[in-house]
Amino acid sequence: MTSITAVVLTFNESVHLGRCLARLRPLADRLVVIDSFSTDDTVAIARAAGAEVYQHAFVNHAAQFAWGLEQAAVTQGWVLRVDADEYLEDQLIAEISATLPGLPPDVTGIEMRRKVYFQGRWIRWGGYYKTVLTRLWRAGAAHVEQRWMDEHVAMLHGRTIWLKTGDLVDDNLRDLTWWTDKHNSYTTRQMVEFLNLEYELIPRNATAEQLNARAQRKRFMRNSIYARSPLYLRATLYFLQRYFLRLGFLDGRRGFVFHFLQGYWNFMLMDAKVDEGRRYIAEHGLDAFRAHLAERYKIVLTPSEI
Repeated sequence: MTSITAVVLTFNESVHLGRCLARLRPLADRLVVIDSFSTDDTVAIARAAGAEVYQHAFVNHAAQFAWGLEQAAVTQGWVLRVDADEYLEDQLIAEISATLPGLPPDVTGIEMRRKVYFQGRWIRWGGYYKTVLTRLWRAGAAHVEQRWMDEHVAMLHGRTIWLKTGDLVDDNLRDLTWWTDKHNSYTTRQMVEFLNLEYELIPRNATAEQLNARAQRKRFMRNSIYARSPLYLRATLYFLQRYFLRLGFLDGRRGFVFHFLQGYWNFMLMDAKVDEGRRYIAEHGLDAFRAHLAERYKIVLTPSEI
């Protein structure tokens, strides 16, 4: 018998959590919710759905997930990582159920394609529907990189396969103000990641060899190509190739808003914060910048986090 423990991180996710857990219930033997002390009905919804609830102060997604796995003592079967605003399509649930029992022991990870919706519109073009993520793995066979942003699942042993029937759906139901606030916070974490490449604020984890081929390519493009390109120009070129060369314009009006905000505003804001961070370091030094991050953004850098 194949057991699955689904782990969901939450903070004020009452609008999404019921949908997420309802889709997981037919598949997962255990539902584990790691909550960051929500002030809405998130915890009540989780418990009503039969989930185990653990609460812990949030630092970043990677650290929160690692803490949750340890507290839930997930040592057997498979681990499924799902965000609260995500859900599994019926076809994907059926393929997971049919595939897992017959897998050989050397298959330790499962990749699945992510389908993103923005304001009710499926973002099919611009390269976005080609995103494939490792979200299901044998307990103990992988870990989530300890990074402030762009963390991937790093396999410790074995190989991964890709399930091509059905998708993991990312469909956030909140308004645009919430969306831009979230991405503003993401650009701060991305700024820390990029400045760490230049100044080595802290030693970086050497986990690239544990990532799958897709994640390694993405990390190479990010760290070796994009990071070395001129500020502001790189954000502009990225948006243009995504919207025109990769046919993002076919996603219509709401697609234009998404590609512009996520693929241009988001990257331009990140570059502006990198620029600001460089000036701060030049004027005050690295130690002062680390203290600034802790005071202004509550980002306390330790050697295991990037």
